[in-house]
Amino acid sequence: MSDSSPLPPVRLPAEAELARDALATPLLSRAVKLARWAGPETRVGAGGELVEEQLPAAAAELALTDDEDGAAYASEAWRIAVDTGLVEIVDEEEGTVTVGEELGTLTSGGPSDVLTLWLGALDTVLADASVPDLDDLVGAMEEGGEIDFSQLDWDPEAESEFLEGVLGNLYLLTVSEGGAGEEAVPLPALAASMIVPDDMGEPTDDVLEQVSDAMMRLDDQFRLLDPIGLVEFQPVDEALMADAEEPVAEPVDDGDVSRYGMVRLTPLGLYGVRARMLEAGLDAPAVGDLADKGADALLDGTAAFPQAAAQVEIEGWLARREPLGAARELLGAARGADEWGPLRRLRCQQALSLVGAEAEPALREVLDDAELGGLARVWLAEHGFADVPAPSQDLVFWLTVDTIAAQLSVEGNSDELQALVEGLAAQHSGFFSAAWRVEHPATADVLEAMGRLHPDKKVAKEARKAAFKARSANGS
Repeated sequence: MSDSSPLPPVRLPAEAELARDALATPLLSRAVKLARWAGPETRVGAGGELVEEQLPAAAAELALTDDEDGAAYASEAWRIAVDTGLVEIVDEEEGTVTVGEELGTLTSGGPSDVLTLWLGALDTVLADASVPDLDDLVGAMEEGGEIDFSQLDWDPEAESEFLEGVLGNLYLLTVSEGGAGEEAVPLPALAASMIVPDDMGEPTDDVLEQVSDAMMRLDDQFRLLDPIGLVEFQPVDEALMADAEEPVAEPVDDGDVSRYGMVRLTPLGLYGVRARMLEAGLDAPAVGDLADKGADALLDGTAAFPQAAAQVEIEGWLARREPLGAARELLGAARGADEWGPLRRLRCQQALSLVGAEAEPALREVLDDAELGGLARVWLAEHGFADVPAPSQDLVFWLTVDTIAAQLSVEGNSDELQALVEGLAAQHSGFFSAAWRVEHPATADVLEAMGRLHPDKKVAKEARKAAFKARSANGS
């Protein structure tokens, strides 16, 4: 198990549903229509773009004749068709095209093929979103039609990294427990997440101005990303941009926040951002990834998952296996004296709670196991089985230390864990005098944590003294 925590797991729809969403996006659906419309008479320029004379017909094919931006939409869709291989340039000199091989993918290929095509279209749109807007380009135009890029103050790599960072923050807000989830995120908050340092109290005027500038850049970029289905975006209110006297980055009432722009990743957008993260080498798990893997991968993989996501992943894993074999495999994978052992056993208990009475033989087989005997007794008792041997005092204390160690890994110093610590100290007057002797790798750490968590200074001091004894006994 890696020491670096992965991102929280994302729950994605089935590939077939995502592929249907991809084909229904305005930009890709228009690109497909133009690819089917293109024929021997279609002419393109040196860069593969439709020649100006063809744009009215292309706009008409897309039912955009009455839209003042119809020609621009048609040109954009055509570029996607070319970049994704839906159409191919036959002769660059003559400017002729033909149907591309990828067009057949839409009818003969599977959902994964469609999604690969959509990801290619997304790459093009993201590249476009990192380019300065037309007004900036015109302002930097020199005599002779060349653009002086030095006037733009534009760093293509930095612009791309900024947008990727914004999408990463939006992804994290969406998949985190307690995060935005299905809720849209205010554009000022998203911009601030990229600009305002974590340790900054009240933002300075300079920082607020940077947030305002970033917000307006994002407004332009999300307008481009909406038609490809990556986001659902409510743009900044035009009236705010028209009023130069109103500072965009100033805090606003909750009732007005939507005027400053709202954005959320769609399910397709979550798929797209995750695909780019995986390509970049990041650990971005999805619920269901572990269903066909072994119990060791399941317990390790779900160790850092939020509780609800771990439950869903475990349920999917169990659904593919018969109960007795699954229980034996889980118990075998739960062993270990390493630092992650307690958390594996906690996830093992979570999984076994979902297994029926058929698993009884597997639990009885480990009753004498030093690491698993305690959880086996708990399971058998909870399921109402008779003849469950009483645990020794040593086993009770070992299981207690193991359980608290797992909870510390999952929750840290939570209120729930504090309540558990207080309850243990209250129920067992000699708890600490016995606990430091427990032969568990985490004994000293657990006792130190109990010293931090217990509100009674006298009990806390007793816990710290016990931790010192445990470390001394182990020579550490």
